Amino acid sequence: MLNADVARRRDEAISRGVGMTTQIYADRALNAEVWDVEGNRYIDFAAGIAVVNTGHRHPRVMAAVQAQLERFTHTCHQVMPYEPYIRLAERLNEKVPGDFAKKTIFVTTGAEACENAVKIARIATGRNAVIAFGGGFHGRTFMGMSLTGKVEPYKKGFGQMMPDVYHVPFPMALHGVTTEDAMAAVEKLFKADLDPARVAAVIFEPVQGEGGFYPAPTELIRAIRALCDRHGMVMIADEVQTGFARTGHLFAMQAHGLAADLVTMAKGLAGGLPLAAVTGRADLMDAANPGGLGGTYAGNPLGIAAAHAVLDVIEEEDLCARANELGSRLRQRLEAIRAQAPEIAEVRGPGFMVAAEFADPASGAPDAGFAARVRAEAQKRGLILLTCGVYGNVIRFLAPITIPDAHFAEAMDILEDSVAAARAA
Repeated sequence: MLNADVARRRDEAISRGVGMTTQIYADRALNAEVWDVEGNRYIDFAAGIAVVNTGHRHPRVMAAVQAQLERFTHTCHQVMPYEPYIRLAERLNEKVPGDFAKKTIFVTTGAEACENAVKIARIATGRNAVIAFGGGFHGRTFMGMSLTGKVEPYKKGFGQMMPDVYHVPFPMALHGVTTEDAMAAVEKLFKADLDPARVAAVIFEPVQGEGGFYPAPTELIRAIRALCDRHGMVMIADEVQTGFARTGHLFAMQAHGLAADLVTMAKGLAGGLPLAAVTGRADLMDAANPGGLGGTYAGNPLGIAAAHAVLDVIEEEDLCARANELGSRLRQRLEAIRAQAPEIAEVRGPGFMVAAEFADPASGAPDAGFAARVRAEAQKRGLILLTCGVYGNVIRFLAPITIPDAHFAEAMDILEDSVAAARAA
């Protein structure tokens, strides 16, 4: 079987609206390695977009799923509940930041988690409006698209977005946008367009994912917390991409010493199985009437079993410390490459959620073409990378946190060679 043959079948069978980063068709994977249908081997620095933080097919996760497979695969928790669902909620209630009583719901995707967080905020406050940030990404449903601060490809051509969603700039030091600019935009919004008494929630990512891996400054999170407290708004931290050891903490908000009212999570929660959650203040989480939250597949038993194993692995293998160690080594190597490649305008990101942004050395203009060449050169050499950012000029590094040292070192050499090849092109 050839990748090209499968690609032709895909073009005939699958909507072109499903974008493709590569034409590599996976056959099997283990930890940080993936082999395609032709037998070619790749080092995976995408991890399914920060999903397999514990690596492809971690033995503990696979064993937990197999054990659950032998018991039952689905009852729908709303019909016949099961204890592991409750126990996972208890674990998340304990681990999510915040010195207050918490409750949890499970859903299936990150977009669903964000949708439900907005639903909860609206019913709890009796308000409608939501403030989000430019460059943010919160999903592809209509509310998710509306919250997302990027038009192409997520909103373009899909018609009118959901009403009462407002965007303000997100701080980006490289581009001259400060926390003061962001909060001034909020105040301007309140002066010109929006009564703060109508705002149900403010939603943000502690580190923007699709937007370019820009970390939220602590002063921004403090300002959002103060704003929400002052006006009775719900503070929603979207930890879908930042959660589960990726940033060097179980949740990125821990680095700031502040707690959101609601936290959304998915991706790394269940080690490759579809599971998402909203955890937050118990009084808010109880605002909806029975039946108002949930879903047929919400909290599927296999995903729940996998998530328990993921939390065990993160703790037992100390993956938060491992993320900080790997991230430090990655940033050091990128800075060394940057000394020879002025096209790297900035290296940033906490823990093992690291990015390099590329710009024209003369003008400072974002250089998406250079980022694309680096990604393509790396792929030819057996390293899978992802680009992101509003301008498409950022490469994000999302390898499994369990990657062996030898594979990490191999990937760093490929990266250095790829940047050199992109410069010579």
